[in-house]
Amino acid sequence: MQRVATIENRDAGFSLIELLVVLLVMGILVAIAVPTFLGTTGAADDRSAQSDLATAFTDAKAQFENNGQTYDINGSSDAANFGTALEGAQLSLTFKAGYLGQTVSTGSSNSASDISLSVSSDGQGLVMASFSVPGNCFYVVDNSGTLSPAATASTPYVGAKDVTTTRQTMSGAIGLPTVEGTSYVTVSGDPDKSDCNAFTPKASGSGITAVYQANGFPQS
Repeated sequence: MQRVATIENRDAGFSLIELLVVLLVMGILVAIAVPTFLGTTGAADDRSAQSDLATAFTDAKAQFENNGQTYDINGSSDAANFGTALEGAQLSLTFKAGYLGQTVSTGSSNSASDISLSVSSDGQGLVMASFSVPGNCFYVVDNSGTLSPAATASTPYVGAKDVTTTRQTMSGAIGLPTVEGTSYVTVSGDPDKSDCNAFTPKASGSGITAVYQANGFPQS
């Protein structure tokens, strides 16, 4: 009887090799699952930012028509009051206007539900930006007509860019399209939320890229 008990006790539990095998398998599963999860979460964050920006832009175009086809408010470029008007239509979104006299972070997006916006000095152009958690920033640039020389030479249109799908490496100020029509810009790899600013768009760090196109948001 004593021999039987000894054998049973010896067979109970796991050996060190078995534990190591289990840990190895778990490590492999984690190595596969975590990047997949993060990638899925990042894609969802990007879609949320793009969706909020598209909704905000639709409301902005309605405001544009109601104002007599201008982004001006009461005859002058007033991004702050334009944002206030948009918040009345979209209570779930916060609009942060960029303009002279503010700190950079004041007019930055910071999150998908915070829309940064600016209006060109001639009232013909609108720029809106939305930050996504993975470090991507999305811009909508709507030039309803030919921008004046003064408008293209001042913020946010500093350094005009052609609308092209070619991925470009970015550092410092980000140029925006000045051509008539609606353009979409995706800036990827910039974790600094304050850079996602419709008034002073920029890129800080290395490995940051931007893509421009005219028919929807480029992939990040």
